[in-house]
Amino acid sequence: MKLLMTLLMALGLSVPAKAQNPQSFYDFTVKTIEGKDFPLSALKGKKVLVVNVASKCGFTPQYKELQELYETYKDKSFVIIGFPANNFLWQEPGTNDEIAQFCSLKYGVTFPMMAKISVKGKEMAPLYHWLTEKKKNGKRDAPVGWNFQKFMIDENGNWVDVVSSKTSPLSDTIVDWIKGSN
Repeated sequence: MKLLMTLLMALGLSVPAKAQNPQSFYDFTVKTIEGKDFPLSALKGKKVLVVNVASKCGFTPQYKELQELYETYKDKSFVIIGFPANNFLWQEPGTNDEIAQFCSLKYGVTFPMMAKISVKGKEMAPLYHWLTEKKKNGKRDAPVGWNFQKFMIDENGNWVDVVSSKTSPLSDTIVDWIKGSN
């Protein structure tokens, strides 16, 4: 094997690493709902709950619980980032401005909201490729099944877990993870 590697290097060919480290959550830059660049590296040291959201979904009332969760733990190295997406039955048809206004007026959302993106299919945002593909996140495949799916990212930018839309933001699974009880 050593001879083969030496020969390949001599020929100028690269030898792939046995296990490549997946890209970090912090390597991505996304757009805020106001259209500004937001490097996720700004969240280093915080636990992050990434949620794809929609304004016209049966799970839309989860905005209230997400806001409650954020208010409770935002000063304890925790943040939620919402990504509006129109991938499921066109349940997020609004513009970024309309979505921001809806979230603010209807639910008093103060956690960071990002620009509308696609969370599946051909137009899937790069961050969501990382969140949903084991070959990129190093943990598991977790395709987005519906609006309000929640991804947990640790303080070091590592993918920890995912919970379905049906899981309340105030569930023991999420709260225990934030508190470090799991």
